[in-house]
Amino acid sequence: MSWSKLKQQLESFLSPTLHGRVEYRATSYRYLPDKAGSCYIAVDKKNVFNMSDITTLIRWYQTDLEIKNDSNIQIPINNEEIEAVRKGTNGQVPEDRLVVMARSRKISEHAKELLSAQSSLSKSNFVVTANKFLSMSIEESIESNDLLLNILALVDRRVGKKRILNMSEKMKTKHPIVQYFYELRLSTF
Repeated sequence: MSWSKLKQQLESFLSPTLHGRVEYRATSYRYLPDKAGSCYIAVDKKNVFNMSDITTLIRWYQTDLEIKNDSNIQIPINNEEIEAVRKGTNGQVPEDRLVVMARSRKISEHAKELLSAQSSLSKSNFVVTANKFLSMSIEESIESNDLLLNILALVDRRVGKKRILNMSEKMKTKHPIVQYFYELRLSTF
């Protein structure tokens, strides 16, 4: 599918409150047909999201330690996870330490998932992922581990106010770029 047709389809799914604010842009190389252009998302005329460019406004993580030390990421811990740590230590660890250990384990898992999603995103092709988004259900896009699919779903008109508001807990553990688009969508209500 040509870029202009793809852009038109993506923009037709934009939430009415984001028309004119969110734009899908692409660069191409007229005299170098084998050289791929780059696609990016602009918000209010600023390049916010370019998959391969670390100079965008959103923070890209370089190591899992950066994720673990990021105070913006809040990982909720439930009783089942604390019980798993208690069983693993044969109950010989103080109660307050169990919570710290459970949170540490969960943050490590989360860091691995975020770095994996981020690295696959930098290698992926915007056009391929956008075509995939257009052919799958909105629920699959929201639940996906692909950051770009999450972003496209968040700005989609098929995702209403109630669903956006119900995602608040889930968004705390997402990559900053997904959180940015979530906050953008929340600001339109």
